Amino acid sequence: MTILYLSDIRFPLERANGVHSMETCASLAERGHDVHMLVRPDTATPERDPFAYYGIAPATRLRFDRAPVFGPPPARRAAYLALMVERLLDRRPWDVVFTPDLFLAGAALRLPAGLRPPVVYESHNFRPAFAAEMPGLVTGMRAAGPLKLRRLLRRERRVWRRAEGYVATTGVLAGELAERFGPRPRMLVAQNGVRLDRAREYAPPPRKGAAVVAYAGHFYPYNGADVLVEALALLPDVRGLVIGGHPRDAADGERLRALARDRGLAKRVTFTGLVPPGEVLERLRGADVLVQPITSSPYTRYASPMKLFEYMAAGRPIVASDIAPLREVVSGGRTACLVRPGSPEALAAGIRKVLADPAAAGRMALAAFEAVANYTWARRAERIEHLLDEVAAGPGR
Repeated sequence: MTILYLSDIRFPLERANGVHSMETCASLAERGHDVHMLVRPDTATPERDPFAYYGIAPATRLRFDRAPVFGPPPARRAAYLALMVERLLDRRPWDVVFTPDLFLAGAALRLPAGLRPPVVYESHNFRPAFAAEMPGLVTGMRAAGPLKLRRLLRRERRVWRRAEGYVATTGVLAGELAERFGPRPRMLVAQNGVRLDRAREYAPPPRKGAAVVAYAGHFYPYNGADVLVEALALLPDVRGLVIGGHPRDAADGERLRALARDRGLAKRVTFTGLVPPGEVLERLRGADVLVQPITSSPYTRYASPMKLFEYMAAGRPIVASDIAPLREVVSGGRTACLVRPGSPEALAAGIRKVLADPAAAGRMALAAFEAVANYTWARRAERIEHLLDEVAAGPGR
């Protein structure tokens, strides 16, 4: 099968959506499909090799088609759209189009079905909820006005009803979309995943000195890194390791570091800064406890955090927020310790509980380490492959 993957991002990209796109496309290519990623050029000099950057073995079936874009954001968007339409109308090479971008999916579906390949959209959230909550989710952003919210709602409805195939990353999201817009065929729930080393073996952490609690990810308020810092202030014998943060989000990084200083944690919390994706797992293995303190909100109720799967693969006990999409993957007391979201006191209590019983924590970590085999990018690609096959072989094709 030949797949055109649409993602209007510079590539490679340091953020989660860049990792997700690369892992999805590489895993489909590893299954024998020809995947063409239509992306923007890399802005780094010299240009980075995506395979090397993401730590993935080169795949000859995965190719990068870079849209020549220049100027301010609207001009870059227009240039990408123009090339996308050109590729879609030359539909002969493509069996199916796959995209995680709601705007691009909506634009592609405006073309007559007979003139374009079938479109499969992958949804990670409900865009009107994200736009409405924007100020509380991303520092410095403004909430969308009523006109934009109505436009996003219409686009969500159109893509849900017209796309030949649909993937949702959580059952919560799929269920709410069906309640809102009605049932649809060719629908798949596929959580995010992780790339596993075939020779991996479980090894408990060698406890040396003070326990280390680690967090990996960005510092947007909804991710809950602030909650972790506040929790560490309640745990005087515990050290913190904060992996990540993006240089372009300097305000969030400074906010978090200032909070650590204000709580007297400057010497107990280590901030690594941005780390290449291929190095994150090894850093996580150096910790005693891993935390996923994502907050609860109308937006995060749809989340499928990729870091949760990396935590499971690291073989360390996990303390995570007790929210519906995380409960689709881990269960309290068996593969993770689930605590009330947004509460430093609850997070600190969960960490304290895990550290107080190393034997129980080890059993929980081992159970998660084994369970994550069900959430690899390879298995996810296999499930998506079945949907793409069904779509490509649909009526009239």
